[in-house]
Amino acid sequence: MKFKVDSGLELVASEWGNINDPLVVLMHGGGQTRHAWGSTGETLSESGFYVLSLDLRGHGDSQWHPDGDYLIESYKSDLISILNQVGKPASLVGASLGGMVSLSLASDLSKKDLVTSLVMVDIGLYPNEEGSNEIVSFMQSGIKGFANLSEASDAVSAYLPHRKRPRDNRGLEKNLRLKEDGRYYWHWDPRFLDERDDDSRENQKEKNIRLAKNISIPTLLIRGALSNVVTQKEVDDFLKIIPHSEFQEIEKAAHMVAGDRNDIFANSAIKFLKKISK
Repeated sequence: MKFKVDSGLELVASEWGNINDPLVVLMHGGGQTRHAWGSTGETLSESGFYVLSLDLRGHGDSQWHPDGDYLIESYKSDLISILNQVGKPASLVGASLGGMVSLSLASDLSKKDLVTSLVMVDIGLYPNEEGSNEIVSFMQSGIKGFANLSEASDAVSAYLPHRKRPRDNRGLEKNLRLKEDGRYYWHWDPRFLDERDDDSRENQKEKNIRLAKNISIPTLLIRGALSNVVTQKEVDDFLKIIPHSEFQEIEKAAHMVAGDRNDIFANSAIKFLKKISK
């Protein structure tokens, strides 16, 4: 399905379940698409939730912003527009970038009626700098494209050595575009990385810490045990600032928690969401 948001951009989402059921919105990380959640949407819908998995602006099948506007506040504005169109509040489940957007909306007291609960997937109040830089390096390594799917698969395997390499590379086609030059490119706007600098990251970190103190809704932090984006320090800081939040660690999962251990991740999210929706 498609949404025309207030910015004028057209965003694409996958949906599962009955619209009369409680709404859950899944938001992927930077450089990913709505397909990063695997079977999570379907599993959640089978448990009694209406689920939307979004392609954020500049990602997947959603439109790229003409001026390269990929600020957290702009993603937040898109999310508010979508929730208003659906006409009901949501439990927000966000990974990495999607988590930052979810946190931004959940901490906005003027929009508190739009969010019923918050699930942060391998992202705390801010990402660990070393781990975050590794992600950016991986994203930058594919900007010039890949000669074929096998080459793209090699890059993914080098970045995620703990994950078993699939026998068939065709699944990567959901995250790549074959362009006129015959090369495969990741499904995101390279300008997404343009606004990353030390000052902007530090400002966002300070803002997140300040605003997170406003969060009073049920909150769950899920960390991949192998993650270098959410270390114990980030976990401790999160639980200190949002003391009522719950925490769960998933074994044998790194930053891409939903992709690494989709079944365990989905069950963890369902258990939390069903508990708080009673």
